Amino acid sequence: MPVPRSAKDVSSNDIECDNLFSKEDPEKLFVDLREIGHGNFGAVYYARNSQTNEVVAIKKMSTGRKQTVETWQDILKEIRFLRELNHRHCISYSGCYLKEYTTWLAMEYCLGSTADLIEVHKKPLTEGEIATIVCDTLCALDYLHSMHRIHRDIKAGNILLTEDAIVKLADFGSASFTSPANSFVGTPYWIAPEVILAMENGQYDGKVDIWSLGITCIELAERKPPLFNMNPMSALYHIAQNEPPILTMKNDNDPSAPSYTNDFVSFIALCLQKNPNNR
Repeated sequence: MPVPRSAKDVSSNDIECDNLFSKEDPEKLFVDLREIGHGNFGAVYYARNSQTNEVVAIKKMSTGRKQTVETWQDILKEIRFLRELNHRHCISYSGCYLKEYTTWLAMEYCLGSTADLIEVHKKPLTEGEIATIVCDTLCALDYLHSMHRIHRDIKAGNILLTEDAIVKLADFGSASFTSPANSFVGTPYWIAPEVILAMENGQYDGKVDIWSLGITCIELAERKPPLFNMNPMSALYHIAQNEPPILTMKNDNDPSAPSYTNDFVSFIALCLQKNPNNR
């Protein structure tokens, strides 16, 4: 199947695919574009719908003339995944467009991520702030896991906040429609041991998201995930072969801050059990 250049080139024989894309020209529909993020997939933009004045975030994903059908299928999977979500703490879908081999995925706009918070303020979040973020993220994960889906890339950068400080789980480009799964997917420092060992030991399930959430707690408390001083390959080996990281009771990054509670330290320890059945 050739990769289409625009929505008009999508085959009408593929009804499901044809229904994914609006026939409108996104370059005419959206105005005031400015880049607010960047990744391996491309860039994310702030934009305003000229017809409705709705402010959205647009993720542009380019397939190009030479990109593989596999890349195109990955883009379609992310669109379908996001379209089917309906939860207060998951980012909402606004529309999808295709122009010059570039997919424009329009989504709910958020002010930034929890990673932005610790970067801007140059200090870790308080335990209470982390608890609020984690509680809402767990609600989103419970929703995904109830549908036998896995996010597979939980980290502070993918947990967003709206202007009203509502937590929104985002970036479903690595997500799986099925659980269990066996693909090696995720970001090295946050990835669960069983994902690294999946090729050898078989499948994994939504418990990988719980591990990554535990790592995210440490990230928010210490401003970086464990092993961040290692190169990614060394970190993956360490995660698979060694004991899980722990959060120390004392907040060394902010000596004036109170020590972390036993409940918080224990919660992280439970998230980071090497045996998924114990999480």
